[in-house]
This record gives sequence, structure tokens and C-alpha cells, in this order.
Amino acid sequence: MNITAYSVELVKDPFGILSGRRYEFKLEVEVEEEDELYSEQGVYARIVYKVEDGTSDILTCDWMEKTTNRYLALDAEPEELAELAAFCASHLPEDE
Repeated sequence: MNITAYSVELVKDPFGILSGRRYEFKLEVEVEEEDELYSEQGVYARIVYKVEDGTSDILTCDWMEKTTNRYLALDAEPEELAELAAFCASHLPEDE
């Protein structure tokens, strides 16, 4: 898996009910044709990442088809989640 582009936004909590800060990452990934994630339209991971009291973790990771935004009902492997979490941690906005 190769991350080719990304975006990150702070998830707004207008009611103040969520603890910590949450960020939505969209990570465009390049996968090999043999991979079950492969799609001719391209694939991205939509990740909700939580940061609170010096700890951080992925809350959700959804695989999406890039051109259609269609949900792909696949779970990330533990190694993939670790790689994605490390990427998110190192690409938090400057305010963190």
C-alpha cells in the first residue's frame, strides 16, 4: 500500500459532547491489482482519528472507491491499520 495524497480536517463538535479532538483523514492509496482493495477507479481510506490526553488512535477506517465514493465492505488488516495510524500521527495539523 502506497499513500499518494491526503487531506485532513478537524471534525467540528458544535455541542461539545465529544472528548478530545477528532480529525477526518482521506488517504488516497495505490494498491496492486492482485490486492482485494484494488479498484480501477482508485481507492481511498476515510479515517476518523482521535487525539486526547497525549494518546491517539484510529476510531474508524472505511475504504471507499475514489471516483464513485462507494463504500467498500472490507476491513483493514492489523498491519495496514498500524501503517495508517502512524501516517495520521505524523500528519496532524500544526495545532497539535
